[in-house]
Amino acid sequence: MFAKISSRKDNNILFIEFTYKGVRFRESMGLKDSRNNRNLLKLKLQKVNQAFVDDDFDIEEHFPDSKNLEKFISLGLSKGGLTTSSKYVNDTLDEVPTVRQFVKTWLNENEVGWKESHRVNQVSILKTHILPRFGNLQINNIKRELLLSFRAELANQINTKNERVLSNARINKIMSTLRHVLNEASTRFEFKTPYQNIKQLKNNPKDIFPFSLREVLSILQNVREDYRNYYTVRFFTGMRTGEIDGLKWKYVDFEKRLILVRETIVDGKHDDSAKTDSSIRDIQMSQQVYEALLRQHRATKKLSEYVFSTLNGKPLAHRNVTRRVWKPLLSELGLEYRKPYQTRHTAATLWLAAGEAPEWIAKQLGHAHTMMLFTVYSRFVPNLTRQDGSAFESLLSNHLKGE
Repeated sequence: MFAKISSRKDNNILFIEFTYKGVRFRESMGLKDSRNNRNLLKLKLQKVNQAFVDDDFDIEEHFPDSKNLEKFISLGLSKGGLTTSSKYVNDTLDEVPTVRQFVKTWLNENEVGWKESHRVNQVSILKTHILPRFGNLQINNIKRELLLSFRAELANQINTKNERVLSNARINKIMSTLRHVLNEASTRFEFKTPYQNIKQLKNNPKDIFPFSLREVLSILQNVREDYRNYYTVRFFTGMRTGEIDGLKWKYVDFEKRLILVRETIVDGKHDDSAKTDSSIRDIQMSQQVYEALLRQHRATKKLSEYVFSTLNGKPLAHRNVTRRVWKPLLSELGLEYRKPYQTRHTAATLWLAAGEAPEWIAKQLGHAHTMMLFTVYSRFVPNLTRQDGSAFESLLSNHLKGE
């Protein structure tokens, strides 16, 4: 029986239904039933059915988040997928393996040194893009022209709106993962790597779109009271979303007026390491941030270890906050929509506009050097006269007095 797209009557959520070797499976897609969403699922459906035809179906490859994974494995139906448990990994490969075989070994050897967020990203790239295209090929048989063809296929993927599915930046990351796998295999099995003279696609970073100070003050005056402290800290510290959502009270030093960035929340999962080494930093509190955190301390210190939390003490889910608080607020104020990450760019541009020293700003933001400031924010640099946070304090205080 081939797979088909169906929907649940109780919640109208689409799922893919199929029977494999006499066992029935239903895999929820988490999408509401609509013509557009059904069209989006057609490519996945085609891949699943082709795997049935080739007798090469593995639920972990096509449905990596499946709740039926253990059932699938227990019935002896799994081909191993990307599970890196020792029972699925070839400890020794005497002959040149397929890409699928080698990837299992490569993951098992490398993931011990990766952050969880990086591991999840690598597994996603392998399952979604690399293994479906190269998984059954012997790894030393992959040629350079096949890699170029694969990259072109990625670039030519179009959605229902006739828009490119993958950006150049994402394609470069996919190709980078493939390069690491091929280079390691070529060293181990003594063949010439095909990944030679393949340059990265030109990546034009999106222009930053910071808020003006007047817009920031308007947002803080009109935002829901229970989120005013949250956005005050976001706008006036430049903290990343994962950093502020993962901030715990033990890292707030009121005596020294410092926020210690030591942990993050990534996709709802706690990560006890920062994005980069330079991201581990101590952020100086401005008076506005200090007062916001004091108010927040009175409100949630006894509720949660997290500075900003839900009523049940859990860390904030940023997508939920964006949908329920951020988007409606910008719409109400008549401001063009910008992602919450623009609060970080806003902090940087306000500091620069106030004349703070780039070295100080870079440390506050967690940049290893000032190059990022001059590359991204060059048009916001009026002078280099100050050396600490006092100029920004003065600018902000003057505006607040004039309100």
